[in-house]
Amino acid sequence: MAKKKAKKQKLTGWKLVVVIFLVVILALGYYYIDKNYINDKSEVMPNGSMSFHFIMPGNNKAGDCIYIKAGDNDILIDSGSHYDSADEIQDYLSNYVSDNTLEYVILTHGDLDHIACFSASSTTASSLFDVYEVKTIIDSKTKSTSNAYERYLSERQAEIDDGNTAHYTALDCYNNENGGKRVFNLSEDGNMKMEILYNYYYDHNTDDENENSVCVMFYHGSRQFLFTGDLEKDGEEKLAEKYDFTQVELFKAGHHGSNTSSSEPLLSEIKPKICVATCCAGSVQYTDILANTFPTVSFLDRITRYTNKIYVPTYTNIKQKGVKEDGTPDYENDGEPILLNGNIVVISEAEKEVYVNCSNNNVSLVDTEWYKNNR
Repeated sequence: MAKKKAKKQKLTGWKLVVVIFLVVILALGYYYIDKNYINDKSEVMPNGSMSFHFIMPGNNKAGDCIYIKAGDNDILIDSGSHYDSADEIQDYLSNYVSDNTLEYVILTHGDLDHIACFSASSTTASSLFDVYEVKTIIDSKTKSTSNAYERYLSERQAEIDDGNTAHYTALDCYNNENGGKRVFNLSEDGNMKMEILYNYYYDHNTDDENENSVCVMFYHGSRQFLFTGDLEKDGEEKLAEKYDFTQVELFKAGHHGSNTSSSEPLLSEIKPKICVATCCAGSVQYTDILANTFPTVSFLDRITRYTNKIYVPTYTNIKQKGVKEDGTPDYENDGEPILLNGNIVVISEAEKEVYVNCSNNNVSLVDTEWYKNNR
């Protein structure tokens, strides 16, 4: 009897080991599928062409306005930098959008330099919602209570009320809820895709509006193009922990090339080949500590470990207008922005390496006179 009892215990122990093993395998499989939702790391050759256009805002302010042409889809991420950017944006889009329809509009977060031209101002041109029919609007939660954001909400609702526009939050999309989709096919053969990535702050609170930014990855075959709005270091670290990124062709510098984003944990994961900082280089819009003006010295120190292909639309000269009470110089921007690269277009075509074609020149920032004199 003792021998039979021992044998029974031994068999039960092996069954327990098998059960634990299967649970671990299933858990790892679930984690792997979630962590690699699209990218299975197998190489897929691109078909057709995709292009990413960083539009100059027409002033010496920092702001995002990025147009993406993907097959028959016209996509706009943000609409900065200020209300007076509306004419420049519309003029640029008129070269590409033939039917006055934007298939997707993504507003990454509620700051003025990202929503201005979808937020009508009584002193400037109408909202871009009045110019274009928008099929799908994707935006983030926000704590913004600014007049500009309230106007954006009103304009957005009017667009939805017309009956031809769907609206989703980024969390709706990530969770595949309320009609939203985590992955949008941008071509019939599935070779072009847009994935709404998970940002920890979609469903966790933060006092930093930048951390609410919608994060998007575009795919052209196996090629990847990453946009994170103004996401800051903490959000970037959580993004890097969530995803098993491979090298990206293009990274839009976080928060215009600030000190507080494009952090090492994210850069070491994505190892970008090309980087665009959406700013007017050297502008004292936010600070007159010259090393901290966009694109900041610390950002450039980090990004140049991975790529020297760094592009910026414009720069501005500054002048000293006086001395502050603490004895430090008081600067201001001197006149209109001056072209560096101009409108920046990153192009992905079948059987070609991804390349850059700018309206002014294709010189990387690190090879410009501005860089030599200021960084």
